[in-house]
Amino acid sequence: MVMNNQTVISLFFLLGLPIPPEHQHLFYVLFLAMYLTTVLGNLIIIILIHLDSHLHTPMYLFLSNLSFSDLCFSTVTMPKFLQNMQSQDTSITYAGCLTQMYFFNLFGGLEIFLLVVMAYDRYVAICLPLYYTRIMSPKLCVCLVLMSWIFNVLYSMLHTLLLARLSFCEDNMIHHFFCDISALLKLACSDIYINELMIFILGGLLVVIPFLLIVVSYVQIVFSILKVSSTRVIHKVFSTCGSHLSVVSLFYGTIIGLYLCPSSNNFTVNEASISIMYTVVTPMLNPFIYSLRNRDIKEALIKVLIKKISL
Repeated sequence: MVMNNQTVISLFFLLGLPIPPEHQHLFYVLFLAMYLTTVLGNLIIIILIHLDSHLHTPMYLFLSNLSFSDLCFSTVTMPKFLQNMQSQDTSITYAGCLTQMYFFNLFGGLEIFLLVVMAYDRYVAICLPLYYTRIMSPKLCVCLVLMSWIFNVLYSMLHTLLLARLSFCEDNMIHHFFCDISALLKLACSDIYINELMIFILGGLLVVIPFLLIVVSYVQIVFSILKVSSTRVIHKVFSTCGSHLSVVSLFYGTIIGLYLCPSSNNFTVNEASISIMYTVVTPMLNPFIYSLRNRDIKEALIKVLIKKISL
């Protein structure tokens, strides 16, 4: 149906990654293994925190929410991407595309907020240890998680509604493996000024301010531990914060690399690699980073395994 040289789009086609046909099967197995590892790893973290009463603390409440966010963040894009790699039909409905974009923004934003909350938790634990229990009360912890969810639900809804008002041209080929907002805006025929303005303002607030808060938290932590003469205490603090810093560096490094670096209209190999990093690799590595560097998680896993063996 054509109106004023514009087409009412009912389907989009995801062009996927620039993978040579002869390597398609190999990459399919690789991405499937990565996705299954992501699901299994994050589920294990969530289950361990639920089962072990010693892990019912603010830090692990936030970690379980982060694992859930990682699990959902990867699940929003990967099943459809894997299906498209094995199918000749790479179409996605207009409604399905907007839905995927909504949940992608929701869980991506939620991860950012949870990383900030976890940095604040570490700041209070290390810099204000005598007040930790009073400050990080169960009520505050639940409020922080709830506020993170509410803000990102509204943020994602705003972008989805703004995109839904746009008209699209006859070109319905998305140069990406999922419905990324920037790729969709390139296909729009109508004015996208408001969309770009909101991405610049809200995207900047969502990425830059949380990043600055994390940096400030860790600067305070570093100054605090430098006052301590005990090497053992310093090592323990760095061991505790190391996993969180690794996740922050991995997630923010890829986000900054993708969205702050200029790109062409086409989906380049470099952009594809960075997109895979923060949609697939980061959610997959997070459980390993937290479990390998975290004694509590390792002890909880050993307890569960011993119980299973004894049964």
